[in-house]
Amino acid sequence: TFTSGKMKHMFQTVMDCGGELESEIEKLYIKKRPIDIKEMGALFTTNVIGSCAFGLDCDAFANPDNEFRSHTRKFFKGGLGRLIRNYATLSFPGLCKVLGVRVFPEDTTKFYTDVVRNVTELRESGKVKRNDFVQLLVEIKKGGKNAVETFTFDEMAAQAFVFFLAGFETSSSTMTFAFYEMARNQDVQDKVRQEIRAVSEKYGGKITYEAIMEMKYLEQIFDETLRKYPIVSTLQRIVTKDYKLPGQDIVLKKGTKVLISLYGIQHDPEYYPDPEKFDPDRFTPENKHSRHVCTYMPFGEGPRICIGMRFGIMQAKIGMAIMLKNYKYTLNSKMPEMELYNKSLLLAPTGEIPLDIEKVN
Repeated sequence: TFTSGKMKHMFQTVMDCGGELESEIEKLYIKKRPIDIKEMGALFTTNVIGSCAFGLDCDAFANPDNEFRSHTRKFFKGGLGRLIRNYATLSFPGLCKVLGVRVFPEDTTKFYTDVVRNVTELRESGKVKRNDFVQLLVEIKKGGKNAVETFTFDEMAAQAFVFFLAGFETSSSTMTFAFYEMARNQDVQDKVRQEIRAVSEKYGGKITYEAIMEMKYLEQIFDETLRKYPIVSTLQRIVTKDYKLPGQDIVLKKGTKVLISLYGIQHDPEYYPDPEKFDPDRFTPENKHSRHVCTYMPFGEGPRICIGMRFGIMQAKIGMAIMLKNYKYTLNSKMPEMELYNKSLLLAPTGEIPLDIEKVN
């Protein structure tokens, strides 16, 4: 899991990618061109995950069609056939294994496996050591005292691949939805910019790890974004013991697969009045404590909560803080009504999200 110490080690790597992000925004501002926030978020997270997971410089802004990005895009935008295949492997894993149904295209699997093999061999030789996810896996592999702690190479490759996929789409889509809502709600955008500037001033005008942790309204925006737009809109779990639903005659038998609609829960007016309204104040400390913890589960909950949650949050908050500190974003006049892509397991907008940029003194 990502402890505070490990997060701090990776923080500067993410900030380095953030510097490239800021340079790209400045270029667009000088050229007076709108920013496609969806594409910008994807390029930023490609650089971050490529660096933090694999220790590689993807240089996505200079090369937006790099192999990391193209393989990831292929997985997430595979159309209806890909969607059916993904649901089938989740619902009937045993049958799909027998039938040879693949979750990932063969060339994508080979690409990531080769990358992990090359990076791992370099790390195990001792010639290179970095504070990233692959280094964590290498150290676990070396230091494992029993079968539970020991990784095979295939397991290492799978872990790194899942880290990339989970971190890529969730963080980039969250940033996209957040900026779309802030462009529509300028009061929210102005308030968070004031916070980012005030907090960073305490740290010499810099965005540090400690500064990010202090930006509470930024965190409320992040939480409200994932409340309204849960990237993983359903959770699948297996009942571990017989359970009778309170007030009903229904008993969930041990071994039953349960599909939980996060989108439904997080849009339930019983918990979130006027659920289509974007309101970060739903997530003030007092309002959070007034609701059951399971009314908000964008990363899951309990022992099977997403292990990359803290890293994903940090990555998105850094990107948002850098983009908001000195720039203001408004909806471009050519921006159509946003629609959601309905041929993916994950929630994402279709098409571009163009925003106009203004410099803020």
